[in-house]
Amino acid sequence: MPPIGLLLGRVDFSTLFLSLSGQHFDSLKAAKEAGAATLNYGNFLQAVVDFVLVAFAIFLVVRAMNRIRRAEAPAPPATKECPHCLSQVPVKASKCAFCTSDLAP
Repeated sequence: MPPIGLLLGRVDFSTLFLSLSGQHFDSLKAAKEAGAATLNYGNFLQAVVDFVLVAFAIFLVVRAMNRIRRAEAPAPPATKECPHCLSQVPVKASKCAFCTSDLAP
């Protein structure tokens, strides 16, 4: 996460908080030292941002792996053999173009 933090301008949401006691504190550390009740919504935002970034990275890796695997898979045959005259005919053909015999689907 440090390189991504550098790219985003060193944004750190973990220091954001809301004091529930009504007093103003300059930092989260000062509020904790005073024993004030705080709502640390910055930690939640930081966890959400971290999750989204990691999920996106995993998505890109899985997508690349699927592309590689799809490229390696052999293509289905485009022709089949006529059982009567042993000629190559298209897979979707219902009659042989050479001997005009009916082909099984």
